[in-house]
Amino acid sequence: MVLQQQNAREDLSKCLIALGSNLSNEIGASVKIVEAAIDDLSSIGLFPVEISRFFRTPAFPAGAGPDFVNAVVYCETALGAEAVLEALHKVEQRLGRTRDKRWEARVIDLDLIDFAGQVLPDIATFSQWRDLPIKLQMERAPGRIILPHPRIQDRLFVLIPLRDVAPDWRHPVSGATLDQLINAFGEKDVAQIVPYNDGDGAGAG
Repeated sequence: MVLQQQNAREDLSKCLIALGSNLSNEIGASVKIVEAAIDDLSSIGLFPVEISRFFRTPAFPAGAGPDFVNAVVYCETALGAEAVLEALHKVEQRLGRTRDKRWEARVIDLDLIDFAGQVLPDIATFSQWRDLPIKLQMERAPGRIILPHPRIQDRLFVLIPLRDVAPDWRHPVSGATLDQLINAFGEKDVAQIVPYNDGDGAGAG
């Protein structure tokens, strides 16, 4: 029986989900919404193995809204990458996510940042979205799944909680370690990503 359970576990794919919120809803403030989203993961076939600490992070771009509550969850799943992304969008919708414009304040954001180290749909398409100028990043969203998430190396609010759950993770394309990616930022930027404490006021808007 133990062997069967181990074999079943080996059949599952490993994926990393980034979560963020900086608006409240009927569930409560952002921390409650992120907790609710994590609770929802198993209902869509994503089984959390490790959950990072929650972090308080400034909204991006600066002044775009209240501070965020961010976290990363390491999951195992029998689903494929596209099915995982579709399921995450359903959780967002259930929790009240709207998509009126890019990088707006949001009730919840769930991003698939890595799926079994896969590069999808291909290296050329990934590279195109990774290298997109910032102005176009704010205007365009890919119409298909791109893995790893093309912005992960730019987002300390993902990299720092990711270190909690997968400290040995390497970028599937560049091969860079988490420490290398984080150390590419200045100390001032790193210092802005702090563990969330009740009463911080993040996502209270």
